[in-house]
Amino acid sequence: MPLIKLSNGTRFNSEPGESLLDAAYRASVVMAYSCRTGRCSSCKCKVIEGESTALHEELGLSEREKADGWILSCVRSATSDMRLEMGGLGGLTIPKVRTLPCRIHALEKLAVGVIKVVLRLPPTSDFVFLPGQYIDVIAQGGIRRSYSLANASAADKLLELHIQEVPGGIMSEYWFCQAKVNDLLRLNGPLGTFFLRDVAELDLVFIATGTGVAPVKSMLESIESLPIENRPRSITVYWGGRKPADLYCDINSISGTHRYVPVLSRAGSDWSGARGYVQQVLLAETSDLSETVVYACGSSAMIQSSKDLLLTAGLPEQNFLSDAFVCSSSA
Repeated sequence: MPLIKLSNGTRFNSEPGESLLDAAYRASVVMAYSCRTGRCSSCKCKVIEGESTALHEELGLSEREKADGWILSCVRSATSDMRLEMGGLGGLTIPKVRTLPCRIHALEKLAVGVIKVVLRLPPTSDFVFLPGQYIDVIAQGGIRRSYSLANASAADKLLELHIQEVPGGIMSEYWFCQAKVNDLLRLNGPLGTFFLRDVAELDLVFIATGTGVAPVKSMLESIESLPIENRPRSITVYWGGRKPADLYCDINSISGTHRYVPVLSRAGSDWSGARGYVQQVLLAETSDLSETVVYACGSSAMIQSSKDLLLTAGLPEQNFLSDAFVCSSSA
């Protein structure tokens, strides 16, 4: 049974054929992750010693990264003892993952193909999450899908989700055609490590597309609760869509001091705002990224493009954090 040693001194064993991420979870060791399918790079770590095999293709890594010894822990299985270098989680304690019953509290159409679902937790539950994390919703028949939390706290026993319709998707068929208030579901979470690290005295930038704004909203709502000395120097939100109706959430209504830049890629002649893609607009407005931290959420393509462009422009690699929205083939 291979022994895995992390750069922070943590050790755990891995079963044959088990992903490094699953082995860490089984040993109650927290490693960064998001999609769990090898399509993003949140769980990227560098091999210092040892060998592993890929369980699935590592689409979230460039050929250069692979050549430099980087792997994705969610789709790699150890074939020998290993020593891995990985980024830290800012010293935060990750809430325990739990499975709980829940009911649909409210359903609201936000835009064409987007609905808000509010889930109600049991009155005695003590569900806690870090703003930016997500949950898996488990429907009848065991169908499970992942959704980011769009509110900052479950103190009122309510969880807000923004759900994008996927034509032909099993879960989309439920949400958009069958779901009713008081339907009983289950949830598993909180999941993921897409949450604010140390942003004190940095320029904090969020870039999002589509329903990728949900975890951004969650984190924005939480910033005012931070001690003043832990808050960022500035906050800017770039949210992109194709047309004005895609920007369904009023970012300016969220309390706190932040700058909001709506971006449209297929804007008409009557649009006076920014045009193009969020990462391009950010680069056009910012010449020095050395003291900037970027949190990106949206499609895998947007995240990979943003990472490539921003790192080339001088953003420190450790200052790019992302959460890729990966659709199930039967969403």
